[in-house]
Amino acid sequence: MTFIQTIIKLREEAKLSQQTVADRLGIARATYASLEADRREPTLSEIRALSELYSVTVEQLIEGKLDQALPAIELVKDEVEDEGDVAVRSIPKERIDKFKSVLLYMLEKIGAKPNVGETVIYKLLYFIDFDYYEKYGNSLIGATYIKNHFGPTPVSFKKVVEKMQADNQIDIVSGSYFKYKQRKYMPRVEPDLSVLSGEELAHINEVLQRLGGKSAKELSELSHKDTPWLAAELGSVIDYQLAKYRTTDTSVKEPEDEL
Repeated sequence: MTFIQTIIKLREEAKLSQQTVADRLGIARATYASLEADRREPTLSEIRALSELYSVTVEQLIEGKLDQALPAIELVKDEVEDEGDVAVRSIPKERIDKFKSVLLYMLEKIGAKPNVGETVIYKLLYFIDFDYYEKYGNSLIGATYIKNHFGPTPVSFKKVVEKMQADNQIDIVSGSYFKYKQRKYMPRVEPDLSVLSGEELAHINEVLQRLGGKSAKELSELSHKDTPWLAAELGSVIDYQLAKYRTTDTSVKEPEDEL
């Protein structure tokens, strides 16, 4: 089989949509579709990410030398999946409501600021989750983030906001910020703060106060200094545990008092 035939076969056997694979690779669905249509060459990072996704070697992927019995792909379904669509390593079911509440709370607090578009929201969610993990040993939202050129991207964000838009919980507005296109999200309902503890709210407020005024470029540059992002392969999942090994550039944990 050719490379194109191989990736189509693997995706169909895994029952994944093009959107799901594109999310895992950190690219747009149309960009991935052009790959399957043989309209462009894959990048090295895309090949590596695809081999990791399907648990095959790069050689098997390129040369189409697949074993008869391929290993099962471990995927986690969530509440916002469309028919037959599965989000790779997506948000645990029990945290979907928390994801929505954190997003609504964030938008209520800073969503009207001109700098707060989709890219800024991506990075703020990342720092909310990874800063919390560094301090307390677990994530707050439970989202899965992948490494792309512009920083961490929450895999299930688009599915969550599409469901929220359908439920009249949020409005999506396209515009521009300086010379750049910008997608803004405006809340239509109040967040359910009952799903957040006082400690979690205090943490979110601290992150928004510290980072909420930064531009998309500034937040992307900050994320590029973060150990979890630096250690991840392009297009692969960012490991929460590496937040324990942050440098002073991004660490938020208070130093232990000297005895």
